[in-house]
Amino acid sequence: MSPASRAARWAPDLLAGVAAFLVGLVEINRYYYVELWPPLVVITGVAVAVGLSRALPGAALAVAWFTGLLQVLTGVDPMVTEVLLAVVAFGCARWGRLPTVWLSGLSIPAGAVIAVVWLSPYSFYEGLDNLGIGGLAEDAYRAGGYGVRATAGILGIALLATPWLLGLALRFASRSQDSRRSQVAAEAQRDQAEEIARLREEQAQLARDVHDVVGHSLAVILAQAESAQYLEDADTQGLKLTMANIATSARSSLDDVRQVLASTAQRPGAAASAGPQADLDSLIEGVRASGHQVLTTEVGTPQPMPPELAVVAFRVLQEMLTNAIKHGPRDQPVHVERHWDGDLRIEVRNALPEPVAEPDPALDVTHPIAVPLPPPPPPPVQPPPAGGQGLDGMRRRLEAVGGRLDVRRRTDPPTFTATAWVPVRAR
Repeated sequence: MSPASRAARWAPDLLAGVAAFLVGLVEINRYYYVELWPPLVVITGVAVAVGLSRALPGAALAVAWFTGLLQVLTGVDPMVTEVLLAVVAFGCARWGRLPTVWLSGLSIPAGAVIAVVWLSPYSFYEGLDNLGIGGLAEDAYRAGGYGVRATAGILGIALLATPWLLGLALRFASRSQDSRRSQVAAEAQRDQAEEIARLREEQAQLARDVHDVVGHSLAVILAQAESAQYLEDADTQGLKLTMANIATSARSSLDDVRQVLASTAQRPGAAASAGPQADLDSLIEGVRASGHQVLTTEVGTPQPMPPELAVVAFRVLQEMLTNAIKHGPRDQPVHVERHWDGDLRIEVRNALPEPVAEPDPALDVTHPIAVPLPPPPPPPVQPPPAGGQGLDGMRRRLEAVGGRLDVRRRTDPPTFTATAWVPVRAR
C-alpha cells in the first residue's frame, strides 16, 4: 500500500479521534474535577477507540473496554464524550471480523450492567443532566436509585445498540452487493469463456471443412495426374480429357472453399454448406472421373435430411473417399455402401497395399452393411497409420449431431473399412 493510500485510509479515523478528544477537553473545562488525570484518561481512551473504529475495530473495542473499566475503578462520572462510543459500536458491526461483531454486540448489555452495578445513582443523575435531559434525570432521581439506574441503563443500551444494528445492516447490504457483483463478474467470465469456446469451435469447424475440401480435391487431382502418365503418347484426346477433369476438380474445389469461407463469415456459428456438389452421388462420380473404380451399393429408400445433417454426410463420405484414394492401391476398387434404415449408414472399404503386421484378433471384425448392428456401439479401435487428422475430424462431426464412427482393419483379405452412422433427423 502506498503512503498516499495509507494516509487516505487513516485520515477520517484520525480526524474523528481528534474531534472526540477536543469534545472531551471542552467538557473537562466546564466541570470541576478533584483530579484531572482520570477524566483525561477517559476522554483519551474514547478518542483512541473512535480513531481505530474503522481501520482496527477489534482494537477499538479493546480500548473502549479498558476505558470503561478504568472509569468504573476511578469513579469518573459518565461524560458526554462517551456518547461517541456509538461510533465504535457502529465500526465493530460494520467492519469488524465475526468475533469482533459478536463481542461488540455482547458488550453493549454487559457494559450497561457493569456500569449500573458499580456507579452511584448520583453519577447517573449527573451524566443524564450533562446530556441535556435534566427533566428526565429529575424524574428518575425522584423515583429513587433504581429508577436512575434503570433509566441510565436503558438509555445506554439504546445509544449503543442503535448504531450497532445500523452497522450490521450496512454490513449485510454490502455483502449482498459484493455477492451480486461477484455473480455478475462470474457470469461475464462464463459468457467470455463460452464466446471463446464458440470461436474456437468455429475455427476448428472451418479447419475441418477446408481440410476435407482441399484434401479431397488434391487427392482426386493427384490421381488424375498420375493416370495421365499411363496414357499413350498419341492419345491426345485422353490427355485433354484428363486435363479437363483436373481443371474441373480444381475449379470445384476453389468454389467450395470460397463458399465455406463465405458461409462462415456471414453466419457465425452456422455449419458451412457442402458446396455445389450437394449430393453423395455426384461426389462418387467425381472420384470415378479421376480414374478410380468405385463400386456402390444402396439399400433402402433414401430419405430427405436437414441441411446440417446433409452437410455432415457429405463431408464424412468426402473424407472417407479421400483416405481410400490416398492409402488404397489404385488397381483395386473402392466399395461404397449406403444403408437407409433409421439412420444413414455409410461404409467405405478399400484394399490395403500390404497385410497388417500382427493384427489384433479382437479388431478383425467387420459387419456387413445388410446386417443390423447389436444395440451397444462397437468398441473403439486404433486408427490406421495415416489420415488420423481426417478420422478425428469425421468423428467430431458425427458426435456433434448424435452419430458415430467406426474404423476397422482386416487381414484376410487386407482391407480397411470406415463406417459412419448419420442421423436422418435432428436430435
